[in-house]
Amino acid sequence: MAETGKTALVRILGRVQGVSFRVWTRDEARKLGLVGWVRNEADGSVAALISGPEDAVTLMLERLHDGPPAAWVSKVVAEFVEPPGHVGDFRITK
Repeated sequence: MAETGKTALVRILGRVQGVSFRVWTRDEARKLGLVGWVRNEADGSVAALISGPEDAVTLMLERLHDGPPAAWVSKVVAEFVEPPGHVGDFRITK
């Protein structure tokens, strides 16, 4: 699936750690049939690699602007990249 779609490397800024952002991202990505990963970064942001059908990636990028109820997202920066090798189910890393 990921090989025929889009892949985005994303950084989410704001109050995004300690508010279940990674779990929410994993769950939303799986609902959309995406693969990749999400993790907390040392600077307080959250990073994610999302890969799948173009329309699902676009929808996920839109959803990341809101995040879970306790989050406050100030900025979402996405860069489209070449898809990595085989990526399994969407997972939380770190």
